[in-house]
Amino acid sequence: MATDTLPVYTKKDFQTDQEIRWCPGCGDYAILSAVQSVFAELGIAREKFAVISGIGCSSRFPYYMNTFGFHTIHGRAPAIATGVKLVQPDLDVWVITGDGDSLSIGGNHTIHMLRRNVGLKVLMFNNRIYGLTKGQYSPTSEVGKKAKSTPYGSLDRPFNPLSLALGAEATFIARSVDVFQQHLKETLKKVAAHKGSAYTEILQNCNIFNDGAWAGLTERDARSEHIVQLEHGKALIFGKNRDKGIRMNGLELEVVALGNGISEKDLLVHDEKNPNASYAFALSRMHTLPGFPTPIGVFRAIEAPCYETLIAAQIREVQERRGKGDLGKLLHAGDTWEVRA
Repeated sequence: MATDTLPVYTKKDFQTDQEIRWCPGCGDYAILSAVQSVFAELGIAREKFAVISGIGCSSRFPYYMNTFGFHTIHGRAPAIATGVKLVQPDLDVWVITGDGDSLSIGGNHTIHMLRRNVGLKVLMFNNRIYGLTKGQYSPTSEVGKKAKSTPYGSLDRPFNPLSLALGAEATFIARSVDVFQQHLKETLKKVAAHKGSAYTEILQNCNIFNDGAWAGLTERDARSEHIVQLEHGKALIFGKNRDKGIRMNGLELEVVALGNGISEKDLLVHDEKNPNASYAFALSRMHTLPGFPTPIGVFRAIEAPCYETLIAAQIREVQERRGKGDLGKLLHAGDTWEVRA
């Protein structure tokens, strides 16, 4: 008996002949490389992928992926991708977006996609600036950001993307960094395995209009002191000598030094499956607190019914009860008029 076997893919199979038009040194190159590598390892037929983007530097992504894809309009990638997933639920649909595209004009689409738990994989490139339109401040830019649109400094408080996603009831949220290739690939594999909306913030550098936006995290000497990796079931430990940790002090998180009576058993053990979103929310705010590291990895990964599954079940139930609809009868139902020239 013949059996269907998937072809063995390499990264090159997901590359296209299109000239990649990002600025030299842009973090988008690293993300593209990681995605192409991971897609080749997922064991999914190439024609089962669809990559949907909005507008922005990141949104050129579909041109460089040898898969199905759409380059849509500003902020509307989640809406288009939702339609694709509902019509073709067997497709692996990935949304590529940026901090401006996703959180400004596309903010409403983003939160409703997440609350519905549509089976989409969302990669949000966060460089804290509008790059394609040449350097305006974005919804994630820090207070006081001096840019072309805010020459005296931005007065807006920035969005925290992961806190926003949790507030929208996201079932999966994660964070990685463009230049942390191994970590990024491992995170992408976890994104691919999740059933439901998977929202991942990727800290990405725009070396032309906001160079060094994440230098405090990405410089080699700073990484161990300023980053804590989230690993399910493991204590939150960081520092060059792994001599610091995070523990709960009442309702608050606290940085402590190991030793002098404080050991690993006193620390917070990461639980990405915690049904209470307040735990992941506290982690999402941690980097805003003085003296705290920035968490990377999977913050939350819980199970919930997927929107496309619920829609399909509802349609089947109605059809079984009322029969298949007739579009012609629907259009001619009630009062109708005939217009003659």
